[in-house]
Amino acid sequence: MAMSPAVILTCVGGYFVFLLGIAWFTGRNAGNSAYFLGNRSSPWYVVAFGLIGDSLSGVTFISVPGVVRTGNFSYLQVVFGYALGYLVIAHVLLPLYYRLGLTSIYTYLERRLGLSAQRTGSVFFLVSRLLGAAARLYLAAGIIQRFVFDRVALGEWRIPFWLSVTVIIGLILVYTYRGGIKTLVWTDTFQSTFLLLGLVLSVVGIVKALGLGPWEWVTAVRASEYSRVFVWEWAPANSVWKEVIGGAFIAICMTGLDQNMMQKNLSCRSLAEAQRNIHWFSVIVILVNLLFLALGALLYRYAAARGIQLPERTDYVFPTLALQHLGGFAAVVFLLGLTAATFSSADSVLTTLTTSFCIDILGTERRPEMTDAVRTRLRHVFHLVFALLLLAAILVFEARASSAVIALVLKIANYTYGPLLGLFAFGILTRRSVRGRWVPVVAVLAPILCAVFENRAPVWWEGYRMGNELLILNGALTFLGLWAVSAERGGLEEDPSRHARV
Repeated sequence: MAMSPAVILTCVGGYFVFLLGIAWFTGRNAGNSAYFLGNRSSPWYVVAFGLIGDSLSGVTFISVPGVVRTGNFSYLQVVFGYALGYLVIAHVLLPLYYRLGLTSIYTYLERRLGLSAQRTGSVFFLVSRLLGAAARLYLAAGIIQRFVFDRVALGEWRIPFWLSVTVIIGLILVYTYRGGIKTLVWTDTFQSTFLLLGLVLSVVGIVKALGLGPWEWVTAVRASEYSRVFVWEWAPANSVWKEVIGGAFIAICMTGLDQNMMQKNLSCRSLAEAQRNIHWFSVIVILVNLLFLALGALLYRYAAARGIQLPERTDYVFPTLALQHLGGFAAVVFLLGLTAATFSSADSVLTTLTTSFCIDILGTERRPEMTDAVRTRLRHVFHLVFALLLLAAILVFEARASSAVIALVLKIANYTYGPLLGLFAFGILTRRSVRGRWVPVVAVLAPILCAVFENRAPVWWEGYRMGNELLILNGALTFLGLWAVSAERGGLEEDPSRHARV
């Protein structure tokens, strides 16, 4: 039996009350240091657990069980690649960031390659993270709209999508406005708890509905038609070598070169604690994604056994079964996980977008004449501005709905994180200087050339489909372009925007 909208809204309201309580407690007397880095006092285990909700979000919670129908367990290839990428983050990038005492990781680009590189890196992060967060929140908000607000009518008037998503972003603003990272470290832990609770209890519910024993479900998943993990053919976009290598670079870019993920790691008390956080997180990510895929296989088995007609759009498979066919218990636990995913998809993004814009674009840390009161006013203003931009991006996604948001998120990453990969690789692997005015040109041309390669690859190479290796190509083109506009140290005229370098 379908769950009533009133019960759903009550659950969401109760969840939000808890978030407000955490925000009030952690946000008291929070200044700029607490907002940006939590006073560098966050316990590593709290950060590690909170990263689960931030990295998995609604895309994993909704999309991964659904993609089992078309991709089997091949998504696990990408997750194995993530684990390799996290090792690079822990032992290459984090030591660099901690040694330099960074607040925004793009300050490294300014010190190594000049102000133009810093601003270019920040702009690509702002675009990438804004679009990625919008895609994630669009998915979660769309589920709530379809299964809750579309069923609430006031006479002939129904609550429109733009209003429901505005309310969601407004609620996020309320509890992130003051405390920033100091608040988010703890709210993310709260939300990760409910996301994992929703996953585990969903598996328990579907296993019970299928009448399987405590370990019989494991055998059922392994024997199902969906359990294929590795795709050994070279041409498909989900070929194993593309997925594993591409997954490693996606992790390096979307975590290690992403202000949103690194800002929380930089709030740990020491480098050793931050590295411990990443090591544990890499193990947890594999286990959690494996459980999500197993859940997907069980959901399709249940639908086949009951003769249930599933929606064509794979993102709607899990919510359709949980909210309309599996009973009240499954509906409640699904709702808990979805609510956690909804809020964790966007709350930290507003803080980290504001951080990068204030430090990298406005240069608040480079302007000693600027008072703390002015800095605080600026971050309040742009916190609100980015909330409005996030709303606008979600409405654009709604107008051009995608069938599977997880594919959309990875596509956005391939095009927008590539220049960041090239910039950081050039800074770390070479000792050359660049002409600052050419950096943004190179960073824009690389994704354009990648789009040409992706479009023409099936024609040039007999049906070859580009997958996550597009990110590597993007980074390589950026690297080569920077090399072309560079010279050995001292070989270029001094750029007046260039400051102390690493």
